[in-house]
Amino acid sequence: LFLAVCAVGIGGTFQYGYNVSIINAPTQHIHKFLNETWSSRYHKELNPDLLTFLWSVIASIFSLGGLCGALIGGSMAIRLGRKGALLMNNIIAILASILMGISFPTGLFELLIAGRFLIGINSGVGLCVQPLYIGEFAPKHLRGGLAMGTSIFLTGGILTGQIIGLRELLGGEKHWPLLLSSSCIPALAQLLFLPWFPESPRYLLIDRGDELSCAKALKRFHGSSEYRREMEDIQRECFALDGEKPRKPWQLFTDPAVRWQLITVIVMTMGQQLSGINAIYFYATYVFEQAGIVAEKIPYVTLGTGVCECLTALSCVRSNYVGRRCLIIGGYLLMTLWCTVLTFSLTYQELYSWLPYMSMMCVFAFILSFGLGPGGITNTLTAELFVQSSRPAAYMIAGTVSWISFFTVGMLFPFIVNGLKQYCFVVFLLECFFVAAFIFLIIPETKNKSFLEIKKEFHKLNFGRNA
Repeated sequence: LFLAVCAVGIGGTFQYGYNVSIINAPTQHIHKFLNETWSSRYHKELNPDLLTFLWSVIASIFSLGGLCGALIGGSMAIRLGRKGALLMNNIIAILASILMGISFPTGLFELLIAGRFLIGINSGVGLCVQPLYIGEFAPKHLRGGLAMGTSIFLTGGILTGQIIGLRELLGGEKHWPLLLSSSCIPALAQLLFLPWFPESPRYLLIDRGDELSCAKALKRFHGSSEYRREMEDIQRECFALDGEKPRKPWQLFTDPAVRWQLITVIVMTMGQQLSGINAIYFYATYVFEQAGIVAEKIPYVTLGTGVCECLTALSCVRSNYVGRRCLIIGGYLLMTLWCTVLTFSLTYQELYSWLPYMSMMCVFAFILSFGLGPGGITNTLTAELFVQSSRPAAYMIAGTVSWISFFTVGMLFPFIVNGLKQYCFVVFLLECFFVAAFIFLIIPETKNKSFLEIKKEFHKLNFGRNA
């Protein structure tokens, strides 16, 4: 099980975290490349406004690709299987790496844009299919812990990208094309290791009707002595579905039996993206400068934020013991607290010499709190709230909402910060508090429950207490 999570994660959410993080290091080098390419091609200087526009396209087209990937990820998982979809997804990553790698020697910045779009598609598919696959092969009593592999590899990707992007490694002027094309390495690793593992047992039995292959897969994942209990659970779910085919996303919107599950996934996914984590990363450099850290050392201190996320994701493996509901509510409430403290410390930091250090502490505490709840549990709950026929469509909807929110935050965030300054955290603390209240009032605990038991819990919400 552990090796399967590693094989799935290295080419899944690791790619998302890695490609979000590596684009920051070569910003100035890419600006120079755009200027030089434009001058040699058109024999005139590149207009500063057009330079800003081209850089914005290179940075933001990743999220557009991610949206496309989320829209096709569920269909790929149904047609090719969970494992097959992930293997095919690596071909997209390798093609993207080639395009980004040859953009500099060929002098074609258009290839850089195309490569960023394709690696966005790869990330969108990975974010959709990886938690779906892990959630389906994990035994019920370990589902929470194993599903945290999604978050662990995502944060590991961010941290690895920050490290590889240091100027002493591949973040320098000569090596930035290698940095952008290095995303082919996780893709090749997954193509090498994932074929050794079976397809999702639930997919094999419920979607394909292949009981023999399902039993073989369960024996590989759970052991010869433990697989029968999980086999019975899958057979009960298969019987309850009564041959129902995988559903389309629009069918979920018209089905009252999944109304509150769908509302929950949309609220949690939007809450994760709009929680203020992007504002924290934006303000981190400013906070570190105010605390007296030399500008040249700030990239190394920023690595601490990546380490924080990784450590929290690893500690959240214990969600199997604490419970999803407790962790995600606690995470949002702690984020509300740190937003409040950070607003005050940034507002009055000129008055007391120790307040910049308080701000610095809040940055790390907020990131730890985000990893504790929203960053780690959201994908786990999306897998648990739906039965087999609805799960791929639910991930398509969650992925679409996530990428649209990600793109919206990227577009509006600079205006929010410029308009409200440090008071932007008031907006985020209100959002965190309301999401915590929603989860407290609506979501039941899912720990150690089968998918059918969770469905029955929501049946009361969807059709009334006497249903």
